[in-house]
Amino acid sequence: MIGGSGLAAGIDLDEAQEIPVSSPFGEPSGPVTTGRLNGVRFTFIARHGSGHVLPPSQVNYRANIDVLKRCGVTDVLALSAIGSLREAMAPGDFVAVDQFIDRTIGRDNSFFGPGMVAHVSLADPVCRRLAGMATSAARLAGASVHEAGCYIAIDGPQFSTRAESLMYREWGADVIGMTAMPEARLAREAELPYALLGMVTDYDCWRGVDATVEVSEVLEVMKANAELARQAVRALAANLPPRREPSPFDFALEHALVTAPGARDPELVARLDAVACRIFGETG
Repeated sequence: MIGGSGLAAGIDLDEAQEIPVSSPFGEPSGPVTTGRLNGVRFTFIARHGSGHVLPPSQVNYRANIDVLKRCGVTDVLALSAIGSLREAMAPGDFVAVDQFIDRTIGRDNSFFGPGMVAHVSLADPVCRRLAGMATSAARLAGASVHEAGCYIAIDGPQFSTRAESLMYREWGADVIGMTAMPEARLAREAELPYALLGMVTDYDCWRGVDATVEVSEVLEVMKANAELARQAVRALAANLPPRREPSPFDFALEHALVTAPGARDPELVARLDAVACRIFGETG
């Protein structure tokens, strides 16, 4: 689970532990909190750090995904505040995002690079199975949930201009946020099925000349939705199947590595010991 700093604290995990986990990709947002819900191991990391100290462009997304993989995580569900670009997606609603448009720049968006090149497929960036389970859990918690939506990711930390907001609607985006990319990209490279349950906090500024986004209003809706999100996580844990079936995303790197074994950078390969453990554990 990737979410706000208070998410894990309010869920009452059994056997809860807060553990610092280091990453060769730098400092993660903070320690992980791990414990059990309904007998299932859950691991949480606060995307913006304790107390929300990290702006979206300064989050070390690579380190966060890397430490989750090191903790034995098999699937990643992200919870995120989003703005709405569609009238039907009202503040207070939840959206199970199924597509992304990435407008971020300057963020480290891959674990791979010179000396170890990989190209994973991102045509379908979200695990439909996980998204479906999250949708059902949110509904059981009493949320109004939209089963699909295209998320446009911007750098922030400022909200959009009115011209940008109108343009994003024309592009086909339904919701807007600042953190899902490169998070979803990196989860795919780490062979972790990923889903995002977005919590609509506001309408973006496309609705008219007097429409603006005010952070005070965003925080008010986030506070109202916080317990609903926790209830959704509890419902998810209670309704997981007894056995996790394999996912196609478990094998995202199977044919993605293109650098010849003899040309691979040993230092980069060593940094990938968690992200690509399945591949390098088999092939060296």
